Amino acid sequence: MPIPSVAAANAYSALSRIRDDAAAITGNKPGLGLGGGQDASASFGTMLKEAMNTVTQAAQKGDVQAQAVAEGKANMVDVVTAVAETETTFQTMVSIRDKVIAAYEDVLKMQI
Repeated sequence: MPIPSVAAANAYSALSRIRDDAAAITGNKPGLGLGGGQDASASFGTMLKEAMNTVTQAAQKGDVQAQAVAEGKANMVDVVTAVAETETTFQTMVSIRDKVIAAYEDVLKMQI
């Protein structure tokens, strides 16, 4: 059974790598926000980065709640709520990713 804090650290680093890869694909540099005059790919990259940050924050919140319960400082209901929120956020992100990949594959199948 993996140690929860190690598993959480691995999950956070994986999310960070995915976010950085997405920024590299769209040409966005991590840490840059939208400014006037940027094209649609930059706004898509920014949206993708923000979605990844949301998932990471939800996962961190669940981890903090789990540690608080282990220390006897929090209610189990709070942990279950935080974990369910993280799971829903992650499933939504995966669903969106699947739709984007399907759309990309459809574009690749188009004849020029």
